[in-house]
Amino acid sequence: MEETPQNLTIPMGVVLRRRPGVTRWAKWAWTAVAVLPNAGPGGFKVLREDGDVTDYHAATVPMDLHHTECEGYRTSLMMSPPSVFVVLDKGENADNEHGIAVHTVTASSDLALDWQDSAEMIVEPVAMPDALIITIRDFCDAHFEDVPFIKRKRDKKRVDLVEDGIGDARIRQVADVYRSPSSIKGRRDG
Repeated sequence: MEETPQNLTIPMGVVLRRRPGVTRWAKWAWTAVAVLPNAGPGGFKVLREDGDVTDYHAATVPMDLHHTECEGYRTSLMMSPPSVFVVLDKGENADNEHGIAVHTVTASSDLALDWQDSAEMIVEPVAMPDALIITIRDFCDAHFEDVPFIKRKRDKKRVDLVEDGIGDARIRQVADVYRSPSSIKGRRDG
C-alpha cells in the first residue's frame, strides 16, 4: 500500500463573476463561481463575457490539505453539493483596480467558518469538481482518525459559597476588596 503524504498542496484557480451592482453604492457585485484544480497563473484573465456579466480567472492560489483538518474536509464533502470555500479580500485590502482579490481557498468548513468572522472578507462556497472530490476523499480516507467524545467531569469544588471577607491577608487595607456592595448595604440597614 502506497503511503500518502501528511500534507498536500493543490494549485487552485478561482473564477470570479462580475455583474452590475444592485445599489448605487456598489458599482459591481462579485461572486466566486468555480475553481480550477491545477490551473496556471490567473491575473483576471477574461474567460467569458455576456453583456454586463464577465467571468474572470482571477488568481491561482495554493490550497493546502493538512492531515489534522480531515474532519473539516469530510464536512465539506458531505455538503450538497460538495464544496470548497473561496475567501476574498474586498475594498482596500484587495490591492488591485478591481477592488476584489482572492485571499485563499480551503476545503475545510471549519477554517471557512473562522474566516466568516471578519467583516473584511467574503467567504463563498463553490462546488468541487469531481476530480477534486476524489482527491480530498482519498486524502481523508488515508488520514482521518475518529476521536471519541469524552465528557469531562465536574470537579468537587463548591462554587455557590459566599466569599465575603476573605481578602488577601498579606495586603493591609481599610476595606475588604472581596466584599460585595449588597453585604455592606445589609449591615448598614440592620
